[in-house]
Amino acid sequence: MDLSYDPPEAFRHAIDQLHEVVAAETGLTDFGPDDYLRGLKVLLQSMDYDPHFSETGRRVAWGMVIGVLRGRAQAYASMKANPGFAAAPILAPVVITGVPRTGTTALHRLLAVDPRFQGLQTWLLDSPMPRPPIETWSEYPEFRKTVEQLEAQYAAAPDAKAAHYRAAEEVHECCMVLRQSFVSNLWSCGWSAATYDAWWQCQPEDAAYRHYAKCVQLIGMNDPDKRWLLKNPGHIEHLDLLFAVFPDSRVIQTHRDPAKAVPSLVSLLMNLNTIMEGDRPQQRAENLLQREVAKWAHAVRKADCVREKHPGQVLDVIHADFHARPMDTLEEIYGFIGMDIPENTRAALAQRIEEKPELQHGVHRYSIADFGMTEEEARAPFGDYIERYDLVERKR
Repeated sequence: MDLSYDPPEAFRHAIDQLHEVVAAETGLTDFGPDDYLRGLKVLLQSMDYDPHFSETGRRVAWGMVIGVLRGRAQAYASMKANPGFAAAPILAPVVITGVPRTGTTALHRLLAVDPRFQGLQTWLLDSPMPRPPIETWSEYPEFRKTVEQLEAQYAAAPDAKAAHYRAAEEVHECCMVLRQSFVSNLWSCGWSAATYDAWWQCQPEDAAYRHYAKCVQLIGMNDPDKRWLLKNPGHIEHLDLLFAVFPDSRVIQTHRDPAKAVPSLVSLLMNLNTIMEGDRPQQRAENLLQREVAKWAHAVRKADCVREKHPGQVLDVIHADFHARPMDTLEEIYGFIGMDIPENTRAALAQRIEEKPELQHGVHRYSIADFGMTEEEARAPFGDYIERYDLVERKR
């Protein structure tokens, strides 16, 4: 959360100002292919029209757009400075995806305990560059900036810690670099953005995935022998694009009752929404749940179609099974990705399971009733998906 930038009177007229701010701050004027400009223009127009920004929200939103454009410029500057990055192989990456709040984060961070994997740390998603040695990270102003922004965000919205805690040094989601294309679902999540959302739903994201793949190569170029571990719920809507950039991916798709998962997502998103907009909280929450249920129901149907063309490349993990028998789930995953579990790694995995670090910031509490929808209404758009995976929670 960055409050250091004064927002313009009209966002839609500030696209040149936006680039000038980033250039003045970084000295960088190359923002890569101009395919990002259409989305950026639509986003800025939407920011004038859709949200009822609070004064703080307006500053935060402007700082967020600046930060993402800065990250894009830094990525392309780093690519120029490291011309050999594109030779970095991305062999059979392990990719975790699924409807949000289905255990993707817990599974991702658990598998990241295995030192044979490399991932996308939060600060490197903000400022893509070849990953330096971990003992030097605190020396980088980019790392310190991410730390400061996260601290400010959790100071403003303490409940967000329990819902989805992030740390600069931990692995995070691919969507944070995908949004540098400005054609991204994320731009419809932080504040009311109906006009941007309507535009986004009709746009291809091929360019975003090409940029993302280059950033993965760039960040991992110093660790060419380490296998990639990636995670992003949004990949289930774009499995075709994921397989296009990483053809031999091994995808783990997580599943949970949408009547539990999607309201949890809305509860998480409303933590930021409440900072960004001061009014209409109930209406915004209800609109958001309607939007997210429809979006993720569509995403799982798209994923089903793509999966049929990639037999043997997707493993299903049920949220309840993972939480009840985590080591059994890990055994299945390691078999699927063709890796063993050395004893020292097994011990580290068991220790993290026992410590349950995801709960150290409190329990995330929410109710679908708070968002004007019943469980039956949330499940209906998913059709036979819930029955196929036996997702309605029951005593086990």
